[in-house]
Amino acid sequence: MKIIGSVKELREAVKAEKRAGKSVGFVPTMGFLHDGHLSLVRAAKGDNELVVASIFVNPTQFGENEDLDAYPSDLEGDQAKLESEGVDILFYPTVEEMYPEGYSTYVNVEGDMTGILCGTSRPGHFKGVATVVTKLFNMVAPDKAYFGQKDAQQVAVIERMVRDLNMDLEIVPCPIHREADGLAMSSRNTYLSESERKDALVLSASLFEAKDKILAGEKKSANIIAGIVDKISSVDYAIIDYVEIVDALTLNRIETIEGDILIALAVKVGKPRLIDNLRLEV
Repeated sequence: MKIIGSVKELREAVKAEKRAGKSVGFVPTMGFLHDGHLSLVRAAKGDNELVVASIFVNPTQFGENEDLDAYPSDLEGDQAKLESEGVDILFYPTVEEMYPEGYSTYVNVEGDMTGILCGTSRPGHFKGVATVVTKLFNMVAPDKAYFGQKDAQQVAVIERMVRDLNMDLEIVPCPIHREADGLAMSSRNTYLSESERKDALVLSASLFEAKDKILAGEKKSANIIAGIVDKISSVDYAIIDYVEIVDALTLNRIETIEGDILIALAVKVGKPRLIDNLRLEV
């Protein structure tokens, strides 16, 4: 596995492989990799002849009081995991390489899609996401890029951006990876204490119960949301950011549950703010 830190070297390496006729799959990450990330790598490996992964903790998607400085990292471990999965190139740039002095260009997906869910409590977050992903796409020039469905809003925003800007690549959403007890895998899970880790199971449990109620015939979003809120509130220190039911493609709120829906939530459990979701065709 080649480890590359400069944009120029990355482009040269990928172009050489593309001239040889190889298809390119790309997996962008912020590091501290778990099996959810590695499932994206496996999907990319299955579809493409060259796999590029990146590790970059993007400062422009973090707000003032968020965990940028404390975001977990394990570069040595990440390198070993990526190499064992057969990644060909790891792009590991510095902040200065990605945002040189005087940097002043940003990409922003406007409208309701970024003004709901995480966009409400994290203003500017998706501007940072869209900007760094656009830059990475320009650097790697992949045929396909792989993203985890746990960040469902991010996937929807990136898919919209790719369509709107006529980018020549395919976005491949991949299923949420969960621990055996149901907790959605996340780099931020490392912040949880033993008791918080146990209590955090209320997130996935509330989603699974909501699914059962919907399949049993409940059609009112307000009733499903109320049930989720009640269950999460059984953990007295859990702070709910949002619980929403939206159209899975547009992210518009819906009152009646029908079609392709997304039940999404964000909850602070102790120190970390955790997100989870469930997509369902009704």
